[in-house]
Amino acid sequence: MTERSAVPACTVVTGAAGWLGRALVHRLLADGRTRLRVLVHTDAERPLVPQGDDIAVEVGDIGDRAVVDRLFAGTGADTDVIHTAGVIHPSRVADFFHVNAEGTRNVVAAARAAGIRRLVHVSSNSPFGTNPHPDDVFRQNEPYHPYYGYGRSKMEAEQAVFAAVEQGLDATVVRPPWFYGPFQPARQTTFFRMVRTGRFPVIGDGGQRRSMVYVDNLVDGILAAELTPAARGKGYWIADARPYPVTEIVATVGRALRDEGYEVKDGALRLPRIAGRVAELGDRLIQGVGRYQQQLHVLGEMDKTIACDISASTAELGYEPKVELYEGMRRSIRWCKDQGLEL
Repeated sequence: MTERSAVPACTVVTGAAGWLGRALVHRLLADGRTRLRVLVHTDAERPLVPQGDDIAVEVGDIGDRAVVDRLFAGTGADTDVIHTAGVIHPSRVADFFHVNAEGTRNVVAAARAAGIRRLVHVSSNSPFGTNPHPDDVFRQNEPYHPYYGYGRSKMEAEQAVFAAVEQGLDATVVRPPWFYGPFQPARQTTFFRMVRTGRFPVIGDGGQRRSMVYVDNLVDGILAAELTPAARGKGYWIADARPYPVTEIVATVGRALRDEGYEVKDGALRLPRIAGRVAELGDRLIQGVGRYQQQLHVLGEMDKTIACDISASTAELGYEPKVELYEGMRRSIRWCKDQGLEL
């Protein structure tokens, strides 16, 4: 039985209006945590956060230390922090470092100053790049090999967290790969639409594997890391039970769409392997001049395996993913339907 800490009196959540942040806040409230302090980026995001007398909402840029200090006002030794804020697909490479790296340094510094109980930093697979061959998996203690601007910025964020641990901060890191599920942004809706119309790009034979994680599984892993004392100073992969070949992902999403009543065109957009290499080259050149183009970056990753091993998370955190790909995608599709989104 994994030892668990008591639930804290107060929980701070950064990125509370984001995809993961919204799922996390809803879970915390469902679990009875009503004293929350949350950060959203703009006033327009306020309606995305539940309202309540014990939910304090701070608005501003996480890259601004004064904003983060206001967020931490009144927190202390009975406060945990779950840092989900980050940017994945900006228009400028500099934004990766302002939000992901500098923002995390601000959160770490404010957490140390406030004397909080535990910080959970939500990282990514990108600080570790891609697997060297299709059968490889990232292990718990994997050397950094960042994938372009996003990967470097998230690597710097992890390094800031671990440096603070050496100086006395109680913190842990969780590393989700591609996640999916309710509260998804427009890019995930586009993914469903591309699969439904047979236009999702599959490079080569599609045998390259991807670890994925349903958002509720990810929240389970985050909360396990938060409340497991032995997780201090460690990093954990939080993913579904196994990686999926790209062809299986496309076929499973197509089946889920059909079973939810959608007409789905068989097949996918088959591209030669050189398409991935050309896209990656273009991505590198564009990022080299400080710009970022989402579609090019995503295509440049599609010929690669990004797979991780969750055995340490299972053994040390007691993490067990409850939802596999098919059921997770059906739940995601139902959420889109409930929101009136066209797939």
